[in-house]
Parts: sequence; C-alpha cells; structure tokens
Amino acid sequence: MHIFNTVNRVVVGEHCCANIADVLAEVNPEPIARVLLVSDAQLLSFGLLDSAMAGLQAAGIEVHLFTDVQPDPPQELVLRCASFAREKSVQAVIAIGGGSSLDVAKVVALLASPKCQQPIEKMYGVDQVEGERLPLLLAPTTAGTGSEVTAVAIITTGETTKAGIVSPKLYADAALLDASMTASLPPAICAATAIDAMVHAIEAFTSQHKKNPLSDQLALSALHLLSNNIEAACQPGATVKVRENMLIGAMQAGQAFANSPVAAIHALAYPLGGHFHISHGLSNALVMPHVMRFNLSACAPLYAELARHLKIGDAQSSDEVQAQQLIDYLTQLMQTLKMPVRLRDCKVPEDSLELLANDAMLQTRLLINNPREVTLADALLIYRAAY
Repeated sequence: MHIFNTVNRVVVGEHCCANIADVLAEVNPEPIARVLLVSDAQLLSFGLLDSAMAGLQAAGIEVHLFTDVQPDPPQELVLRCASFAREKSVQAVIAIGGGSSLDVAKVVALLASPKCQQPIEKMYGVDQVEGERLPLLLAPTTAGTGSEVTAVAIITTGETTKAGIVSPKLYADAALLDASMTASLPPAICAATAIDAMVHAIEAFTSQHKKNPLSDQLALSALHLLSNNIEAACQPGATVKVRENMLIGAMQAGQAFANSPVAAIHALAYPLGGHFHISHGLSNALVMPHVMRFNLSACAPLYAELARHLKIGDAQSSDEVQAQQLIDYLTQLMQTLKMPVRLRDCKVPEDSLELLANDAMLQTRLLINNPREVTLADALLIYRAAY
C-alpha cells in the first residue's frame, strides 16, 4: 500500500503573489483581519513583498511584518516570531522567501494558534505535533528547498545542531509559485538551490522507505525540468518560462521527498551548515557525488534509470556505467555553474572531518532512508573523498 500527501492547492503564475488575498479567502472561508507576513530584510529591501502587501491591504487586511529571518533559523528566532504573532493576534500566516522563511512560518502557524498549546521542544521528531495551526500560505523565492509543499521544518536547536519537525499539520493551505519572485536571484544562490532540488529528486527516487509510484513520477519530472533549465536560470535575464519551470521542478521534487524521504546526502550536509554556515544547497552539492558513489552497490539500477530519463550517456551501457555517468554529469554541472566542488574550497579544515562524521551519524531520521547502511567509518571516508 502506498500513501501520498501534499498541499491542498498550488497556484502558478507570474505576479500571482499580488492576488494572495484572494487565495487566502479561497482556502479559508472565515474572514481574516490580521496576517503575519514572514520574510527576510533583503527581500523587503528589494521590494519583493510590495505587491503582496498592497493586495492584502487593498482587501482590508492588516499586515504585520516579521523580516528578521536568517539562514538556518535558530529556535530563539522562531519563538520571537511566534511571540510577535500572538501579540498582534494574527489570524493567518504567510511566508514569502527562501526555505528558512517558509520553515519559520510553518512552525509559527502552530505556535501562534489558540488551538495549539504545545511547546516547540515537544514538536521535534516525526508526528509529535498536537493541536491545529493557523491558515498558512507559502510562496518560495528560490527554486530549491521545496519547503512550500513539504511537511517538514528544520530549526537550529544549538550552536551547531539542527532538528526537524515532521507532521502533516505543516502542509500549507496553498503554495504560490510566482516567477517574478526569482527574477533577481543571484547566480550562486540560483545554482545552489537548484542542485538542492535535484538532490531531493534523486534521494526520493532511491529512498529505502516509502518510495512509491507517485513520488517516482514527480522525481523524474522534477529532474527533467531542473536539468533542462538550470543553466539558463543561472544566467542574467532568464525568461519567465525558465524561472517558472525551475519553480515547478523544485516543487515537484519537494512533493516527491515529502512522501519518499531524503537520506545520507542530507545527513552529511547538515553538519556542514551547522559548523561552517555553508548554505544548505551548497552543503548538499559538496557531498552529493561522493554519497552517490558510496550508494552505487545498492542502487546502480535506479541511478541508471535516472540517467536514461535525462538521456545521459549511452542507453546501451550497463547499469553500473550509466549510474557513474549520472554522477559524472552532476559533478560537471556543478563546475559549469561555477560552484565549489571540494570541502577545502569552502574553508572546511581537514581536522574537522571526524567531528562532521560523528555529527552526521546523529541524523538517524535521514540515514535510515539511505539505500545502503552508513557507518561512522563510511561517513568519514565520504567526507575525506569530498575534501
């Protein structure tokens, strides 16, 4: 038996965020007088929140801005945002931003709800959330995390540690994919977030647990869209169609891994962000080819299927050869996009690799999904290969 869940509604269209008040009214029949808009200071300064704010205010809705979100949001920031939301008695939560803003909004929609009295510390883990959240709309400004369609929020819980809240209650009422929101995305961020989305699709397609036909088809479609548009998307003046294709691809990858969860690439990426503040997308990219090589003995046929789908290499080759060609393609793609490809390129000290390996082994929620068991010694070898 296979079970597949996703958000109730997806709205796709350039400038659709200008109509966010209409979307809110459609998904929530009760009148809304006050909303919290979660984002970051840079997007506010770029004017990317203006159209949504104008539309909400024109509908008679009071907008309360929280734009202190930072990458890898700490628990303290989430609690501060929730306190602000309760102080303003908001009735719905909207996020426009990257994965960090969307994750903060998901948790705040719970913490600020009168129907959820649970402290955040009790929410960490899988299916630990009690109570109900406020209405929630999410609009990504990067084509990468897929957070707009996942039931996961990742929070920094200590100086170098992260934890996930995983619950169907984190699925938004609607996701809005607005290509106008990604027009000013710097090439480096565009590249890192896009590779992140490709990792989501690859890990969903090869997940040891909950892999299912629907997530497989979404992963294949996501990889097709992302691989065909990623280079153009990272160039100045990328067309609306290219940027929209990237958003749809990232969303499909998010829908895939929300149901067939990610694994060792993410497990080994998290400590890089925790210790060295390397962005999540780049962290995934740095370990991706090395984890995939480690996994070859367990899932070469699946990697080969992905290679054939993307028309990489010789379709008559063996699964092992085609799987390696997929890894080579991804490595070359990173170089084409001018991304760092080694840990040393990101100033990760060699004497930190044992620490990283030990921390990666704490990510049991992710490692259990990997097609091949990862031991501490394996993790250290993978980091050394990536170094």
